[in-house]
Amino acid sequence: MRPGADGPVVDPAGDVDAAALAALYGATGKVGEAFAHPLPEGPVRWLVLVGLGDGSAHSLRRAGAALARAVVDRHPQRRASVATTVVDGPEQVRAFVAGAMLAAFSFDWRSTNDGPRRLGEVRLIGLSDQAAAELPTAVAIGHASWRARLLATVPSQVKNPGWLAEQAAVIAADAGLEFRVWDEQALTEEGFGGIAAVGRASATPPRLIRLDYTPVGATRRTPHLVLVGKGITFDTGGLSIKPAEAMATMKRDMTGGGIVLAVLAALAEVGCPVKVTGLVAAAENAISGDAMRPGDVIRHYGGRTSEVTNTDAEGRLVMADALAYAAAEIKPDLMVDVATLTGAMKVALGQRTGGFFATDDGVADLISAAGTAAGEPVWRMPLASVYADRIASKIADADNAGGGPGAITAALFLQPFTDGVPWVHLDVASAGDSPSEWHEWTTGPTGFGARLLLEWLGQDAPLDVVTGG
Repeated sequence: MRPGADGPVVDPAGDVDAAALAALYGATGKVGEAFAHPLPEGPVRWLVLVGLGDGSAHSLRRAGAALARAVVDRHPQRRASVATTVVDGPEQVRAFVAGAMLAAFSFDWRSTNDGPRRLGEVRLIGLSDQAAAELPTAVAIGHASWRARLLATVPSQVKNPGWLAEQAAVIAADAGLEFRVWDEQALTEEGFGGIAAVGRASATPPRLIRLDYTPVGATRRTPHLVLVGKGITFDTGGLSIKPAEAMATMKRDMTGGGIVLAVLAALAEVGCPVKVTGLVAAAENAISGDAMRPGDVIRHYGGRTSEVTNTDAEGRLVMADALAYAAAEIKPDLMVDVATLTGAMKVALGQRTGGFFATDDGVADLISAAGTAAGEPVWRMPLASVYADRIASKIADADNAGGGPGAITAALFLQPFTDGVPWVHLDVASAGDSPSEWHEWTTGPTGFGARLLLEWLGQDAPLDVVTGG
């Protein structure tokens, strides 16, 4: 391509003068910068310049996102070929693929075809053998985050606890996982008082979902992780009802559960070397004549009791049962829970950073590093026991709504249910929704946490820091 009277043009040989094209658009190579230039009729219809910044994984993630957004609205087949020698390491491949896949995410139930279009195909040309070998893992991580977003985006007239269990059954069959589900009768009979109480007011009864992943070659000594996800498929707040505007995003209050399902589905593809059990405590927090009331006392799995002083602090009630069950019956080496749990976390960290609490410094370091590497940054919060008196109750073991500092008191409420098992609590309410299009994040549910967990669990020995292996 050479400069002409009307700007750069393609010469008869089809050569491109990239410098001239960059000059035409004033392109600087700034990360995330994208310019699309139409080409004459032929197999290639658009040439897109994308800024790679410093070529780091962080920059390439944003470059992939910029490419996706530039292509999806222009190419009728929604295909892009990328010739690059910059995307050449495992971390860079994962980053670029995640950016391109996730920036193209869309969901709609329009009656016409004029809604958002998805990017159908991206071809990476000129990859090294090492980079090409990383592609299946990169796609698996991107797809997991896509799946978590999709589950969180489906409207709640479809997405109820039973539907979530059906999705888990399909995932289990496809991924070769063991699957079990507790219905409302089994939950009551076996003492899951938190899940039963939160879900009893809904026309769609609660469920506890369990998926089990076992890596090839596992033995009795293979470390075992339990992931617990909050699966509130819609949250009205119960009798402590939310304001109308606060309910607008509550179809995504099961984001934690969706993340757990998405992660379990991808563990084999990323080569996770440890056993992983996923538990999703699923319920709809609704209102009826049989609704849980402020002042009620709930008996959880294992016998610990909670006084309900706010029915809108329901997520911790269902997760408490799952944590107690895991500690008593599975006895794992580590437990990690994921939840859009507290608005207080959003107040503390805004909407681009997740928060977490941890009882083990080594695990905390791994979680933090994985979040940075995956593009899902997290900030460690203090499990400050000085606030334990806030959740004290005169008639039960704890009060479910101890008040501020809300993210900390929620974590302190959950901690006793772990029974001393090393534990990480991911409160992703801060980053569970993106308020706008921002690099690989699209407006709405983000699936925040899926990439972080898979980045960590795809390592050679993700639990060695806990087990001392």
